[in-house]
Amino acid sequence: MPHPRELEIDARLRHPVVRDLAWLLQAPDLLDTPCPGRPRLDELALDDPERRKGWLRDLEQRPEALEQAVAHRLSGRLGLYHEALWHFLIAHAPGTRLLATNLAIRDARGVTLGELDLLYRRRGDAAVVHLELAIKYYLGLEAGPGDSTAPARWIGPGCADSLAIKSRRALTHQLTMSRRPEAQGMLAAYGPAPMEPRLALLGILFRPAAPQDGSPLPLPRGTTADALIGEWLPLSAWARYTDTLAAPVRGAFLDKPHWLAPPPDDRLLPLSALTDALQACFRLRRRPCQLTLREADGARRRVFVVPDGWPHLIPLMPR
Repeated sequence: MPHPRELEIDARLRHPVVRDLAWLLQAPDLLDTPCPGRPRLDELALDDPERRKGWLRDLEQRPEALEQAVAHRLSGRLGLYHEALWHFLIAHAPGTRLLATNLAIRDARGVTLGELDLLYRRRGDAAVVHLELAIKYYLGLEAGPGDSTAPARWIGPGCADSLAIKSRRALTHQLTMSRRPEAQGMLAAYGPAPMEPRLALLGILFRPAAPQDGSPLPLPRGTTADALIGEWLPLSAWARYTDTLAAPVRGAFLDKPHWLAPPPDDRLLPLSALTDALQACFRLRRRPCQLTLREADGARRRVFVVPDGWPHLIPLMPR
């Protein structure tokens, strides 16, 4: 079973949006699906580590274009910020050429049926790629709908979504949108080459930190081998949980939309300050909080702390 782990970000990168872009370049798909997943580093022509580091450091030195590209998404939904990062990456990576974003598909009455998140071409390739984008953070339940590996047992911290709901919608609605008759006239402008649908479903799966039977919760069916894994726990278990970590522990809250990359190590708080801030946060609002933790031995963990009694409901797919 995969252990909790955090992606390592170049310590020389300080700008939060550049760090998020660096995380995006490394992040694996959550699920194996019938269609190809996220654009690979070689497709972006950023597979060479030194070239990739240089590309990111150039952005660190001159972040104005990146800042402008995401400025309108810094106070909105995480998914829209994630989309804006992909738009910038596909437009500026050496190996890809951005064709269109957020193309609305409408029927003959003008009713919007859906959107195509992103269209692009690889350099030197006539094929048009239709890329659907999603970033999701799901917490696994030891008891719930389906068997122990059911995607329906993995739900969002706000209890409004599940891995089962999202994956079904992505595969049966979003990815099929480019094949609908209503889309063909618009897509003809990009040439006769076939359309290649792809899904970039990124994020983190959070297991219960202290499972009742002592065994780690199995990951949902279809999870990729390198999916990112975190842990979740109720607030009342925080002290017991942190006592098991290698001291001294430091960490930070992750505030939307910067749920991607952790901050640099010198911006992490000592555990005592983090605990005080966590208690204050729950006094103000009883909502799940996401944190990144670094142990004395360098091990990193991504953690969701939820109110006692969470979840208040389990989202189920419609019949």
